[in-house]
Amino acid sequence: MKSNKKNNLSLGDVAKMSRMPAFATMVKPIGSACNLDCHYCYYRDKSEIYSGRMPKMSDELLEEYIKQYIQGASQQHVVFCWHGGEPLMAGLPFYKKAIKLQEKYCEGKTVENTLQTNGILVNDEWCDFFRDNNFLVGLSLDGPEDIHDAFRKDCGGAPTFARVMKAVELMRQKNVQFNILSTVNARSEGRGKEVYKFISSLSPYMQFLPVVEYVRLRDGEGKRPIIVSPDEEDAVEAAWSVSAKGYGQFMCDMFDEWVKYDVGNKFVQLFDVTLANWCGVPPSLCSFCETCGDGLVVEHNGDVYSCDHFVYPEYRLGNILDKSLQDMYKSDEQQSFGRDKREALPMECKRCNYYFLCRGECPKHRFDFAKNGEPYKNVLCEGYKMFFRHTDPYMRYMKTLLDKGEPASLVMQWNKK
Repeated sequence: MKSNKKNNLSLGDVAKMSRMPAFATMVKPIGSACNLDCHYCYYRDKSEIYSGRMPKMSDELLEEYIKQYIQGASQQHVVFCWHGGEPLMAGLPFYKKAIKLQEKYCEGKTVENTLQTNGILVNDEWCDFFRDNNFLVGLSLDGPEDIHDAFRKDCGGAPTFARVMKAVELMRQKNVQFNILSTVNARSEGRGKEVYKFISSLSPYMQFLPVVEYVRLRDGEGKRPIIVSPDEEDAVEAAWSVSAKGYGQFMCDMFDEWVKYDVGNKFVQLFDVTLANWCGVPPSLCSFCETCGDGLVVEHNGDVYSCDHFVYPEYRLGNILDKSLQDMYKSDEQQSFGRDKREALPMECKRCNYYFLCRGECPKHRFDFAKNGEPYKNVLCEGYKMFFRHTDPYMRYMKTLLDKGEPASLVMQWNKK
């Protein structure tokens, strides 16, 4: 999403440019290498950028990254987000070294670690390490067995649900902090209540991310299609993509269950960020902020990209061996990328009653057209409007409660009237 529109500066943009840089990073210590072959994985094919090879990040590069990130970001609380591919494939000694390097360079700052895993390699040793070093682990699990196994296969085509559930039980036994990340795909449609009950029984902290992908089909039977930009001439919508209406209904059905029984005890990311925007509080998820660009991606070889969903050659900012993370974040290129989230939106979106809630959502989903033909409308717009309309009275009431200093959970009593 590179807009041709003029990149105008708001007062917020000027304030952001004038303060010390506060940015986040997502690091890919083994790039896109993974022990699974999930159909919808948008990162699986990134190895093509590197001629099919993505070796583990070297110890020297790891040290340079940790030093630059801690020293370059102005915030006192620095969060390391270890991602992939499957980051556990880097091995436990790699992360033990990372902890020592964080201690070496922390300079009085508080350091936190998060890690996203498919759970296949989780064992007692990993759990002890996560618990002892206060890692917050994100576990990928799409729902009940038939939903999860529809698209989350291992490299031999075998299902993975049973192995992921073993990881859940082990992390519970070992008191590891974890939340669950679930995709909402074609198999999930119509099953929001069921998925919510299942996932919320495993963890009170949940994220549900819509899957809308385009692919380029390969010659030869049984070959995995390559996920590509929808702008490519031969791109077609992937069979596993959720429809806009299907996603909206899925989240509405979940919300109905949550608002009856679980407000204040269970936490769904979309519900939290929607309430934050209702209350005028900056949301915790970049997709629902006015601008983006505060989360850089650091690849296995030190290459830095504008965003996890824009790891393409045209969005490469440089390499940490040649430029500092701070300089790449402050670059005109990256700041313009962040402002494009707002500036590229068609006027139809900016005039929408729900713009203050969605802000156009993530640019990775903006490949639809407005009624007047303007590009960059979110393909999930219909679904988000459905969700925002449905939750409107409840969000208004929760905002009223919070404004009075009362807990939002009182909405459950109001809902029973």
